[in-house]
Amino acid sequence: MKTKSYMARIMAAPHILWAILFIAAPMLFVLYYSFTDASGAFSTENLRLLLDAKYLTIFLRSMAFALVATVICLLVAYPLAYAISRATPRAQKVYMMLIMLPMWMNFLIRTYSIMAILEDNGFLNTILNSLGIPSVHIINTSAAVIFGMIYNYLPYMVLPIYTVLSRLDVRLLEASADLGCTPAQTFTRVVMPLSRSGVVSGVTMVFVPSVSTFYISQKLGGAKYDLIGDSIERQFQSAYNYNLGAAMSLVLMVIILISMAIMNRYSDGEGGLVA
Repeated sequence: MKTKSYMARIMAAPHILWAILFIAAPMLFVLYYSFTDASGAFSTENLRLLLDAKYLTIFLRSMAFALVATVICLLVAYPLAYAISRATPRAQKVYMMLIMLPMWMNFLIRTYSIMAILEDNGFLNTILNSLGIPSVHIINTSAAVIFGMIYNYLPYMVLPIYTVLSRLDVRLLEASADLGCTPAQTFTRVVMPLSRSGVVSGVTMVFVPSVSTFYISQKLGGAKYDLIGDSIERQFQSAYNYNLGAAMSLVLMVIILISMAIMNRYSDGEGGLVA
């Protein structure tokens, strides 16, 4: 027993070292720079600066864009995942491969592809003009930024919901029908409650990268929509204000942790049937 415990510690050592070097240490550096000034003295000025209307607007805009993208992803992904889960096993594999196919490409390439599609002389307006429809200006707008988030993160919403729905016991659906429930009642009282954990996982996996993204807003928004990620990158890359950048990173981490705690509150268990 002692030998087994000793071997378990040896096997866990690389993972513990990795966590210390690349998770704990960076977070300690963020905390240090957040509460110090350029001279290294203790200061709360960095956090106080974030109460300025300029930064509050950036945080609110980032959360609003991420929330809208997450809601749209959920509205699109849930019926899509449900339809796939009801298909034949062979068809399910094909559909999931098609959903995952764009993820095999580099994130930057996908974003540039969206730019080529949405720009004024891009693929979309070319098709519209060929049909006699006037061009639509989408690139460098908030809609383009949100669309970029949806396109890049939609598979992260589909996968967990599909995983839960594909494991749903068909006998529960049959029992619901035998007890007199309509298909709509079966969906709302059986399917949706039992898929709650997948929904919460999908929402988390979409909201977290959306609220912290920066490349999408720069390329699709024309740098007109400053998000949290953009401001953090600018503090580290051009302004060289590591203290303010660390303070913004700390606040972003707190926002993400609070969001995850709230969502985990609703993912406890696998959900229950509605009476």
